[in-house]
Amino acid sequence: MKYVDYLTGEYAAHMAMFDALAPLFPQISDVGIKMQNCIKKGGKILICGNGGSAADSQHIAAEIVGRFKKERKGLPAIALTTDTSILTSVGNDYGYDYIFARQVEALCRPEDLVIGITTSGNSANVVRAMEAAKAIGATTVGLTGGTGGKLNALCDVNLVMPAHVTARIQEAHIFVGHCLCEILESD
Repeated sequence: MKYVDYLTGEYAAHMAMFDALAPLFPQISDVGIKMQNCIKKGGKILICGNGGSAADSQHIAAEIVGRFKKERKGLPAIALTTDTSILTSVGNDYGYDYIFARQVEALCRPEDLVIGITTSGNSANVVRAMEAAKAIGATTVGLTGGTGGKLNALCDVNLVMPAHVTARIQEAHIFVGHCLCEILESD
């Protein structure tokens, strides 16, 4: 019984944030359609983020490559967070800010879609990845929170979660990620 008040408050904050997501539904739908079009054009989806957002990147890529709900062929998606040799060599040789941009330079094509996940919208390595993707001509999508940060100016669509608390933003990110996977599968 010690933490009931705490849990009640966290639940209320979670639900309030989710209630505030409805205005983003048209944008989320648009991103899902962009993902469908990317795959139809023979493109792939590249995803990056740090910490919990790195885990979300891997989670979303796994749902796309494996399956979310529908039995279907595997679809091309890569989490840029998983290859420790690339991450450490690029981090060592160029700096941590370039660990995703260098992979985007190597792997991304104009028909691809790059998703950058950062709760602030300001993570330097995600910002640089989006700059690299824009230079290539790929579609850029942000999953952010707060004010949307620097990704507002770099993304074709920046899905800014209506929260300023990292935990709430991350809870919304995985919900949106799941919705995008289901939209992608529906085509």
